Amino acid sequence: MSEITVIALDAMGGDNAPGEMVKGAVDALGREQDIKVYLLGKEDMVNAELQKYTYDKNRLEVVNTTEVIETAEPPVNAIRRKKDSSIVVGMKMVKEGKADAFVSAGSSGAILVGGQVIVGRIKGVERPPLASLIPTEKGVALLIDCGANVDARASHLVQFAKMGSIYMEHVIGIKSPKVGIVNIGAEEEKGNALVKETFPLLKEEKELNFIGSVEAREIPHGQADVIVTEAFSGNVILKLYEGVGAVLISKVKEGLMSTLRSKIGALLIKPALKSTLKSFDASEYGGAPLLGLNGLVVKTHGSSKAKEVSNTLIQCVTFKKQKINEKIRESIQSEQKSAE
Repeated sequence: MSEITVIALDAMGGDNAPGEMVKGAVDALGREQDIKVYLLGKEDMVNAELQKYTYDKNRLEVVNTTEVIETAEPPVNAIRRKKDSSIVVGMKMVKEGKADAFVSAGSSGAILVGGQVIVGRIKGVERPPLASLIPTEKGVALLIDCGANVDARASHLVQFAKMGSIYMEHVIGIKSPKVGIVNIGAEEEKGNALVKETFPLLKEEKELNFIGSVEAREIPHGQADVIVTEAFSGNVILKLYEGVGAVLISKVKEGLMSTLRSKIGALLIKPALKSTLKSFDASEYGGAPLLGLNGLVVKTHGSSKAKEVSNTLIQCVTFKKQKINEKIRESIQSEQKSAE
């Protein structure tokens, strides 16, 4: 039997908590045998949702937490004051080795602060980035950073590239993933001060398959497997990507239902269309891990439904089996030795 991956899931985080969180956890248990989930939240509310399902009680337990960190709360104060919140308790479980991963759709700020303050960074990691998988014409690409470090330095972006390459190679299975830096043109001399400073540093990194600049319009075509940027640009790209994708899917469906002829045509192409649209559904790819921590912390969308929660839990199993944290630690240590 394979080693069990233990995951602490924030049942109170997100717009659809606790219902969709609980449903996602139960679904994940059905899909993956080597998983155990602790549902963190107000016991009475979580148990009320669990009564709707049949599940393996040996692999799912409720941990009662009395507090909830709201999205609008200042994250640093919330982490300090709400010691019995689902986010703080979950982070502590990871730090103490009681869980391999913590997953939440709750406050992004609290998750970022808690990840660094409670779980802690791997020695040598300057800034942990959020890394989100996005669909492309060729499969998926990793957008890093997409929400953690708005004001980053060149050395941060180089580490993002290294951690992103490790993730794409060992979790997604892309050998020697292509790394590109987000820019406003393909020419090396273009870009802002940060890009101009980072570009030559990435070129010098022998272990990276650096291909140069990537313009935003090339991202959906899959020009790069790892798309490196600071969190301001990264988050703008991610949100625009999701918005345009949702509108296109909506418009395609609307067009297919507009006339009798189009409805008949829709029936004929439904299987192929469903498969195509599925590949552009963000919920298929799970959450965004906060890379570079001493344990796995994953942020899912605030609007996450059960499918995304379930996929994120399965994603954690792959992360553990591929020893991503160990590989990142080895990479950082090797970098430090080279610098000495």
